[in-house]
Amino acid sequence: MQSRPTPAPAWIAPAEAIVAAYLEEADGDAILALHRAVADALTDLCEAERRTLRRDRLISHGYVRGRPDRDA
Repeated sequence: MQSRPTPAPAWIAPAEAIVAAYLEEADGDAILALHRAVADALTDLCEAERRTLRRDRLISHGYVRGRPDRDA
């Protein structure tokens, strides 16, 4: 009895497209493509972290400003 092939995870096709784009941009140099991909990923990660911290500060500030006056 033959088993059915396991379908590829949904992220495979987009990942292959990204790899192909980085390799093309690096003229086929896999090491350069990898370095650029990692640098771009780290840049995006830092930007996401910055935005998260800013959002958290805005939310915290909103809670403090919206707090009812206890002495009233």
